[in-house]
Amino acid sequence: MKDFYKRFVKEELDAQGRLVSFALDIKDDFNFSYDVVDELGKLEPDKTAILWVGENGEEHRFSYKDIMEQSSRVANMMLAHGVKKGDFVLAVLKRHYEFWFLAYGLMKIGAILVPATNQLTTKDYIYRFKAADISYVVATGENGVAEKIDAALKVYGGIKEKFITHGSREGWTDFLPEIAKYSPERERIETHVAEPMLMYFSSGTTGYPKMALHNYSIAAAHILTGKHWHHLDENSLHLTVSETGWAKCAWGKMFGQYVAGATSFIYDFDRFDPDKLMKMIQDYKITSFCAPPTMYRFFIKAGMSKYDLSSIKYSCIAGEALNPTVYRRWFEYTGLKLMEGFGQTESAVILGNLYGMEPKAGSMGKPTPLYKVALMDSDGELTPQGEVGEIVVYGEEGKTPGLLKEYYRNPAENERAWKYGVYHTGDTAYMDKDGYYWYVGRTDDLIKASGYRIGPFEIESILMEHPAVMECAITAAADPIRGNVVKATIVLTKDYQPSEELVKELQDYVKKSTAPYKYPRIVEFVKELPKTHSGKIKRGEIRRRDMEDDDD
Repeated sequence: MKDFYKRFVKEELDAQGRLVSFALDIKDDFNFSYDVVDELGKLEPDKTAILWVGENGEEHRFSYKDIMEQSSRVANMMLAHGVKKGDFVLAVLKRHYEFWFLAYGLMKIGAILVPATNQLTTKDYIYRFKAADISYVVATGENGVAEKIDAALKVYGGIKEKFITHGSREGWTDFLPEIAKYSPERERIETHVAEPMLMYFSSGTTGYPKMALHNYSIAAAHILTGKHWHHLDENSLHLTVSETGWAKCAWGKMFGQYVAGATSFIYDFDRFDPDKLMKMIQDYKITSFCAPPTMYRFFIKAGMSKYDLSSIKYSCIAGEALNPTVYRRWFEYTGLKLMEGFGQTESAVILGNLYGMEPKAGSMGKPTPLYKVALMDSDGELTPQGEVGEIVVYGEEGKTPGLLKEYYRNPAENERAWKYGVYHTGDTAYMDKDGYYWYVGRTDDLIKASGYRIGPFEIESILMEHPAVMECAITAAADPIRGNVVKATIVLTKDYQPSEELVKELQDYVKKSTAPYKYPRIVEFVKELPKTHSGKIKRGEIRRRDMEDDDD
């Protein structure tokens, strides 16, 4: 069990267990459900794969054998209900344990899982149904999801069957009683590693979401995530805080964790409450934890000293750039260094602080062995050390393990993403003399003012150090003299009120910490920032509103 993951990789470690080299070694017919889920169900039938806890305290433990059998029941049931290889199945299941039964079951029959968040509107469902020709839906009965889907189906008529769990509704098939009718055994159906397996609607900060289609290799690529970034083994109880609708679930709850032999802790909650989550960590003695910086910030502001978090032995961070202040505060409270990683819905971990590396506060780390990474300017030329460039990955379109197979039905986006023969992430950074990468911002978020190129993240990080600032976004605002100036849109903490004096204080605060030309000449206080469903700040929305105000 300890070295199970080595069936799928070739790697070399040094005497301290740090990764020296790593490469995937998978067969053409690699299928995570058969080769990992079922194999572990036979090798370690009684070991807990998932420990699931509901918000009301309900608890379920599922062994590797349970997951093997339930996923086979799902595969058999779906085939009986007409699901075919290549069909797209939308899953809106919050953090329900049924998601894992469904996901691994669909992989066994070659159907394509399309996860979605329960926060979608009727309009969002219509767009997704039409864009991907969704054939089947499996959804929660909570949060009005089924009602919104039914409203969407008055416009879209392509759904062949609807399954529901955690509730009931007329016209829907009850998922759990239905799968219980079918055999827990499943003969292997032939699939190929290059075939489509999983598709996410990527929550961009502008425009409609893109469809990032992955093949079966994404599951193998995340072995690196679980084993060497999360640093998991057979004794780990790992918690990644993500709803199943987001790609971070694939990163932290679906693949690498199981190959490493760990147990995944799933806390199925509706609204994030830092106190409740810290109590879960305390009571269940979570050993490994991964969450976006925002959640760590809320932990810090809620008061971590109220809880015993000493069970955590390893902590990671991803989803958005890490402000150094969060890194320092977490270290002060726990003695743990946050191991940041960078990747996308379209990839596995591209840059990271893997086990054994010495992280630098605020740095994304170094390129992982999965990928050859560089920084490139808009003309396709590599940028020298210390200069800002776009993070690009060398590979072959549609064939690089862990990178998306394609943007589904979007040839123009595929052409943009693979310009100059490399994959373009759309994120910019610079590399220091030690080879560590430092995030600057999205390519369309860079501010050009008075001849300077200014990245928003540096200024946001400085402002986040000020006790008045809860959240902030840095954008460009039009200026008749300079062309553009830096604008800060700020959500204040509860102890502060907007004032001209506070504006001046915040401007001076930035001037003291970075080059004077970077300070925000415009400061706007708001109650909340516009965000995507996944919580990313929509800087484009702020810019659009500013332009509309100028037109008025």
